[in-house]
Amino acid sequence: MIDRDEMEELFHKRFGQVPFKKEFFFSPGRVNLIGEHIDYSGGFVFPMAISLGISACVSFNDSDIIRIFSDNATDEVHIDIKKEIAPGAPVWGDYPKGVIKLIIEEGYSFKGFDMVIKSDLPQGAGLSSSASLEVLTAYIIFSSILEESKIDMLYIARLCQKAENMFVGVKCGIMDQFAVACSRKGFAVKLDCASMAYEYVPADMGEYSLIIMNTNKKRELSDSKYNQRRDECDQAILELSRKYGEKALTGYTLGQIEEAIKDPVIKKRCRHAITENQRVLKAVESLKCGDIMNFSNLMIHSNISLKYDYEVTGFELDTIVDSALKQKGCLGARMTGAGFGGCAIALVIKDLSDEFISEVSIQYAEKTGIQAGFYTISSDDGTRKVY
Repeated sequence: MIDRDEMEELFHKRFGQVPFKKEFFFSPGRVNLIGEHIDYSGGFVFPMAISLGISACVSFNDSDIIRIFSDNATDEVHIDIKKEIAPGAPVWGDYPKGVIKLIIEEGYSFKGFDMVIKSDLPQGAGLSSSASLEVLTAYIIFSSILEESKIDMLYIARLCQKAENMFVGVKCGIMDQFAVACSRKGFAVKLDCASMAYEYVPADMGEYSLIIMNTNKKRELSDSKYNQRRDECDQAILELSRKYGEKALTGYTLGQIEEAIKDPVIKKRCRHAITENQRVLKAVESLKCGDIMNFSNLMIHSNISLKYDYEVTGFELDTIVDSALKQKGCLGARMTGAGFGGCAIALVIKDLSDEFISEVSIQYAEKTGIQAGFYTISSDDGTRKVY
């Protein structure tokens, strides 16, 4: 979280002194401990919000104009809420634009505002910077028209997912927006993406640190093979439902996949979805009873499945995960997020964390020519007003 005084100074530099009060908000990023690429297939996921995220200083006014400036970018997003809102430059502005457009279409009325944001999340790294910005935008607007206790965070998560699907064009599932909106400090969340039932599970890693490893290989999901993977799963469901009836992809068995799916690529995608769903359930139980060894082993097998069956890792992620698993004190590692670049996570003995980061950094740079980033993280609350 960025310091309040720093955010207020950034606001004054951009917008000057304003006659309206300023408010401060924070929206976290997230890591998914396990359960990758199955939220849109109706599976279980196990994410948690993290202490890195987007801070905002906001001042509502009496106009119909919204101005959003990011200290991490150069362009300002300018929105007239009385006019048609359409995608356009800057690209990052489409995330708040889509949310604002949907809130208006839902029938809510609100005033314009000036907002400065600053993020300590690495951009395009798979830590849900887009979902963080979406949920932040929605929460700020609803905080201006509802009492804080009446803000429905699950409704916000669904609305923000819809905005990303329809306005931005990424066919994401609900996990990222849900984790950013609904997480609690000290817990990860077991979420059933089919029923939206969820359970908070203590995220106690004991003597181990959870370390994010950023490959610094960025990607845009709308331009990557993310949507292709979603389409492949939709094709599988179409074929399976003809033979066995309609259900979520993760609700079928491996035997049914073998019998109904002929395309070997589609078959691999299905195998990942079904086995990953099983790994999530086992991982949740392992963490509940403090079995970190088994939890870490499931992380490793998850990454293998994502590499060979779902094919969403790539050279950089493979390199950093392989290096991590060779280090003394590392129990498990896996990619997190959509893949195609971005981040991986590792469980490392706390006393060996500095040595781990140093060795992985050197080995990764030697093989890729890229300097990786490392963050030791803990769980955090979801999007909220802080002042």
